[in-house]
Amino acid sequence: MDGVAAEVAQESINNQQAGAGSSRLPSLTWEIGTAYEFFISLYVLHHPDEFGLRASWAAGVRSRLDPEARKTLEEAQEVIWVPLGWIYSNPEVRDSASILWTLRQMPPASRLFNLTFTCEEMKASEMAGIFISVLERKSWNESDAALLDEYLRKEFHKAIPDRIPKMLDIWANSAEFGERLLSALQSYYRVFFAEEEKHLQPQLQAGLQRAQQLAEKLPLPELIEQLSRGVVLKDVQKHDGLILVPSFWSTPIIFFDELSDKRMIMAFGARPEDASLVPGEVVPDALLSILKALADPTRLRILRYMVRESLTAAEISRRLRLRPPTVTHHLSSLRLAGLVQLRLEEDERRYSARLEVLEGLTTQILRFIGQHGEEDNTVE
Repeated sequence: MDGVAAEVAQESINNQQAGAGSSRLPSLTWEIGTAYEFFISLYVLHHPDEFGLRASWAAGVRSRLDPEARKTLEEAQEVIWVPLGWIYSNPEVRDSASILWTLRQMPPASRLFNLTFTCEEMKASEMAGIFISVLERKSWNESDAALLDEYLRKEFHKAIPDRIPKMLDIWANSAEFGERLLSALQSYYRVFFAEEEKHLQPQLQAGLQRAQQLAEKLPLPELIEQLSRGVVLKDVQKHDGLILVPSFWSTPIIFFDELSDKRMIMAFGARPEDASLVPGEVVPDALLSILKALADPTRLRILRYMVRESLTAAEISRRLRLRPPTVTHHLSSLRLAGLVQLRLEEDERRYSARLEVLEGLTTQILRFIGQHGEEDNTVE
């Protein structure tokens, strides 16, 4: 079914919410395609720690690329987010071959712009104006760097002064980088993703079907929490439409893109609990993540606090007298394991414990150790 959008309206969910007296929720449609996995997998391979992926395996995949392609894709991580909106806006782009064909048709200097600014609102943003100016001048100055730094601090609450020169260098040489980027993406497709894609389509289709079955039973906010393993989007009601895309590679992290001020697209984790991202791994990723997260006394203490109430990272930091980066690290591990609910609000993130995951842990362990082990031929 690759190359075709699978769109199913979920009016019953809206009716259920309306009957309960709540505000109108966005209409829900579904999307599927390995095109999304092409870019998501690249992001995961360059940020393995964020996904609980073994760094040595990710480095091994990247090492299959020639040095020039490897360097270019590392540079691309500085400026390109997963372009969900761009893929969705191109109906003919739903697999990796279509992605590469579409990029080949673009002028080299346009590739970076289209993959970075994936909706009309972003194209009209102040950041786009900064980069367009640099692109046209083919150079940048300290004023550009200061404007970009100010924008990132204001809009994303990020201070990345060490990365700003790298970003501006890429945009100042946008045409040359566009040529290198296409070549690097083609190389990635040849040496890794073409084979990976063959296994992904049935997994994505199964993940889509599981999610659609859940959607028949759950109100939309609860559905999103289930599919994201703990994320609560407080302002989901502000959208008129929500597009959901299954992703094997991103599990359990979600990616989302604002198509407009009224529509959002979100890629949710669709990897089954008994599956692993790394071929040949016997222990399921979900089980291993939970056991690793619990095998730390600080994380157990954090969970004890979060059972009683929802807390911000700053509140946890004060109670445990830990540095904020340390708390952030522990919360990331708990989030990967699906052990915390993450509530995204206007100016803060609040965390609470998901006891239902702990309650199901024994079942997961017994299911795994009760399986026949003939397939486990791992040599220590």
